[in-house]
Amino acid sequence: MGLLVLMGLVSLFADVAYEGARSITGPYMAILGASGFAVSFVAGLGELLAYGLRIFSGFISDKTRNYWGIATVGYLINLISVPLMGFASEWRTVALLTFTQRVGKATRAPARDTIISYAAKNVGTGFGYGLHEAFDMVGALAGPILISIFFYFHFGYETSFMLLFVPGLVAMSVLAVARKKYPRPEVFEREDAEKGEGGAGKGLWTLILAVSFLGMGYADFPLIAYHAKKRAILSDANIPLLYSLAMAACGASALLFGRLFDKIGTWAVILGAACAASFSWFAFMGGPSGMLVGVLLWGVGTGVQESVMKAAIANLIRSSARGRVFGFFNASFGIFSFFGNAIIGLLYDKSVLYLVYFSIGAHLLAFAFLATVSKRMFKKPRPKVTDDG
Repeated sequence: MGLLVLMGLVSLFADVAYEGARSITGPYMAILGASGFAVSFVAGLGELLAYGLRIFSGFISDKTRNYWGIATVGYLINLISVPLMGFASEWRTVALLTFTQRVGKATRAPARDTIISYAAKNVGTGFGYGLHEAFDMVGALAGPILISIFFYFHFGYETSFMLLFVPGLVAMSVLAVARKKYPRPEVFEREDAEKGEGGAGKGLWTLILAVSFLGMGYADFPLIAYHAKKRAILSDANIPLLYSLAMAACGASALLFGRLFDKIGTWAVILGAACAASFSWFAFMGGPSGMLVGVLLWGVGTGVQESVMKAAIANLIRSSARGRVFGFFNASFGIFSFFGNAIIGLLYDKSVLYLVYFSIGAHLLAFAFLATVSKRMFKKPRPKVTDDG
């Protein structure tokens, strides 16, 4: 449990920096002259890099077993990228730094997720990932609130980005403590010889395809924020607060559906995705109240994706192959998300209603694949092992 808490704190402070920046990237790019398509394209390509490159970092993670070193490099890239956005004078520079930051996430994620998969065996895989995601979301909640405070004191976009260096530095410090205290996280898990080296047959690939379609239908928040600013639905100061509410919903849903996953398996995925399927209708077709409902539903869906899906992979895959399977899983999600966000951006500039139809249609395809995945493919958590510290 101690390792889970420390890794949660790392993610918390890292997300204060990253999610604080993410909550204002869309409006900042709009101020610098970017179109709706450009904002959506940058968000989508950023996700493609963040997920697609995990194939390589996951392979390196499994090959070297140097989980701590790889995670440290990834967090260091993030520490540098976010505050540099404050020096940007055109939206293309912001886009480039967004891509750099997402490469950092791609670098660290498979190693970090593997470390968490070891530590989570003591508490149940679903709950362990849900707990970590809850820490994530506390940071994601605090980041935009911090930005709103900066705006209240008239710091502006540039200074706000620069000040996010501080929580990024705290994240690096906590990571160093975790690495020193738990140098070999693999001791928490006893290998299960029944697990497959590379997967769990057709069920795994069906699951990957299902979550990929969920990613395709998910508009990234910068476009939602762009829409709120362009249509004057919310003020600049209220947009980060809206994102904070979404992150609160994300954290709560991660804990709830993570625990449900440990009890009912894949039905937790279906239930969570169903709750979020209509987010686009509320977020893009309504006024302030509709925007609030839509973003809360968006947060619920994000929490399900970030907790339950990772728990499913961890339960299905031997630890020796976990990094690269995490990488492939996330790469598929990233590719679908990239093309989905590009299409969503084009549709936004043509007709918001078409965007909504596309998003809901992608969710329906995901449900069709999820319905074929039996909860029998998910094993019950094994008995707890002693936390040797």
